[in-house]
Amino acid sequence: MKSLAGIRVVEVGSVVLGPFAAGVLAEMGAEVIKIEPLDGDSTRTMGTIQHSGMGSFFMGVNRGKRSIALDIRKPAGYQALCAIVGEADVFLHNTRFDSAEKLGIDYARLSAINPGLIYCATYGYGARGRNAKRAAYDDVIQAGAGIAALKEQIDGVPSYAPTILADKTTALFVVIGIMGALMERAATGRGKQMEVAMLETLAYFMSVEHLTGQTFVPARGKAGYVRLLSKNRRPHRTKDGYLAVMPHNDKQWKKFFTLVGRPDIITDPRFAEREVRARNTDALYEEVGKILPERTCAEWTELFIKNDVPFGPVTSLDELVTDGHMEDVGFWHLFDHPTEGKIRVPAFPVRDGGPDGDATPAAIAPTLGQHTGEVLSEAGYSQADIEQLLKDGVIANHWPDKGNP
Repeated sequence: MKSLAGIRVVEVGSVVLGPFAAGVLAEMGAEVIKIEPLDGDSTRTMGTIQHSGMGSFFMGVNRGKRSIALDIRKPAGYQALCAIVGEADVFLHNTRFDSAEKLGIDYARLSAINPGLIYCATYGYGARGRNAKRAAYDDVIQAGAGIAALKEQIDGVPSYAPTILADKTTALFVVIGIMGALMERAATGRGKQMEVAMLETLAYFMSVEHLTGQTFVPARGKAGYVRLLSKNRRPHRTKDGYLAVMPHNDKQWKKFFTLVGRPDIITDPRFAEREVRARNTDALYEEVGKILPERTCAEWTELFIKNDVPFGPVTSLDELVTDGHMEDVGFWHLFDHPTEGKIRVPAFPVRDGGPDGDATPAAIAPTLGQHTGEVLSEAGYSQADIEQLLKDGVIANHWPDKGNP
C-alpha cells in the first residue's frame, strides 16, 4: 500500500505501542526511520529467537523500517537526531512526557527545528492527569480501563484479555490522529502537537458497548453490556468438538431454533422479543449449549452454511497459518530474511485496490542499526563524520554483512 508514499516518519519507540503505530504507517507506504538505543529496542530479545536481536516479537511490529542505532543522550547523538528530524514529516515517541523533556525530544524543541512537524507523543496516562508520571504497561492499563473487572463478572476473578490490547488499540488511534494531522497540514501548511494516552484510549474503546446505564446522568444502571458478560457466551461443545454459533437478530434466532427442531424456544416469553431476550442472554446461550452436542461439527457446518446461520469453527493460531480462507485471500506471505532465513508475514488488512488489489506486506524488519550510515549520510554527515561517531560510541556497529556503517 502506497497511500503515504513520500511521508517521512521518525520513530523513537520501544516495545509495542510506538513501534506498532509506526509499523502501520510503514505498511501504508511511509518511510519510517526507527531510532534505537545502542543495544536495541527491548523487543529484539522477546518471542522466539533464532539469532540475537531478531526476536519474532520485534519482527512483528517493525517491518518496512530503517534502523539507526544512536545514543541520543550524548550531545553528538542528539545533534544527529535533530538533523534527521529536520527533514521529517512526523515524529513519534512513546516515552513519558517528563522523560521526553529530559531527552530533549519534547514538542517545543523539535518544532523549533521543524515548524511543519507533526509531533505525536503516546504513553500510558494523559500528561494533565495525576497518574502522568507513572509507568504503564498493557496489563496495568487493561486493569485500569475496566477490562479485568469485566472479566471478573464472567469468571469470578479479574483477568486480562490474552493479547496486548491496550498497546495495539492505542497504536491504531495514533495512526488515525497522524493521518488526520497530515490532512490538516496539507490544507494549512502547519504542523501540530498531539497526545494519545493508553488509559483514555482504552476507556473510549470500551465505552462503545459497555458504558450502557452510565451513559445517562443520573445513571440508569451499572456499566456493562449484558450479552458480553454472559458466562455462556462461548463456543459450544458439539458431538466431536466446538463451534462458535452467533444468531443475532430476530430472523436469525427464529431460523436457528426452527432448524434444530426447537421452535418453542423462540416463542418462550424470555426470548420472544429482542429487548427481553437481551436481558436473558445467559439463559438463551445455555439453550444453545444444550442443542449443539446432538451433532458433529461437520453436520452442523453443512446445515448452517446451507441456511446462512452465522457460525464459525474454533481455530487455533497454529491452524490459522494453514487455514483455507486465509490461503484464498493471500493473507500469509513468505520472505527470505538475510539473517533469519524464510519467515512468515501477515498481509496488511487494508487491501489497496479492493478484493483483487495488492496485499503485499511491508518489507522485513531491519537488523539493529542496519541503516545508520545511510540515514546519517542523507542528513548531511560525511563518511568521516560517521566513522568518528562510531569511534566515540555515539552509534553502534551491528551490521551483519559488513564491518563499517
